Amino acid sequence: MVQKEKSEKFLAKLFLRTKPARMLVSLRDGPKYATVISKSVDCTYSHTVKLLELFNDFGLVDFEKKGRIKIIKLTDVGEDMARGIDSVLVKLSRLKEKT
Repeated sequence: MVQKEKSEKFLAKLFLRTKPARMLVSLRDGPKYATVISKSVDCTYSHTVKLLELFNDFGLVDFEKKGRIKIIKLTDVGEDMARGIDSVLVKLSRLKEKT
């Protein structure tokens, strides 16, 4: 039970941060290279790769190797998660506009 609680807290901390959430949402536009993702969310390449490996461990993204380049794309679970996060971000921006 304690392990499950730690895991839930870790996931909440991971996806309630701006850059990981933006990374996942940015992949909704289609498969991308890690460099493109890091530039789109203003994050270092090494941090981007570390987060993408975590996403892969949770089954949210797949890596497709083409030569020396890895293409990252969302899995079905990742697509659902990205859609949910995107929805929350849109709602938060609407709240911000009202205030």
